[in-house]
Amino acid sequence: MTTAQRPWMTARAYQSLHEELATLRALLAEEAPDDSEENSVAVHRARQSRIQQIHELLVNAVVGEDPPDDGIAEPGMVLTVRFDLTGDTETFLLGVRGAEYGDLEVYSLNSPLGAALLGARSGEQRSYQVPSGASIPVTLLSAVPYGLHRAAG
Repeated sequence: MTTAQRPWMTARAYQSLHEELATLRALLAEEAPDDSEENSVAVHRARQSRIQQIHELLVNAVVGEDPPDDGIAEPGMVLTVRFDLTGDTETFLLGVRGAEYGDLEVYSLNSPLGAALLGARSGEQRSYQVPSGASIPVTLLSAVPYGLHRAAG
């Protein structure tokens, strides 16, 4: 995450992450890892890692402020794209993964597709690499602020 691109999330997602953080902290406080049991230590470390991840998201988050309705792909925008090789389309939120947004799929800026589309305008073609190394062309069809998308749905 760059300093210019802070993670965007809804107020509901922000509250949900706060609740998850409180739950994880309570679990860590009441149970100490049993060093003789490998799984116990792994679970403890995983919880600590998730706590750190959530904390960083919450500290830097832009909460509930829709970006301008300018058609530019950025966090907080619902993007509709066409995968040019197949003609398939997909609509998703460019935001923070791990937070709840109903049934809307979420891609982060750290994902290959999210990173490729950042700053794209409607009609602009970009490409991103998949794990096999292939470059996949994709065209941004529309970018609408989450709040407007939700109100229209």
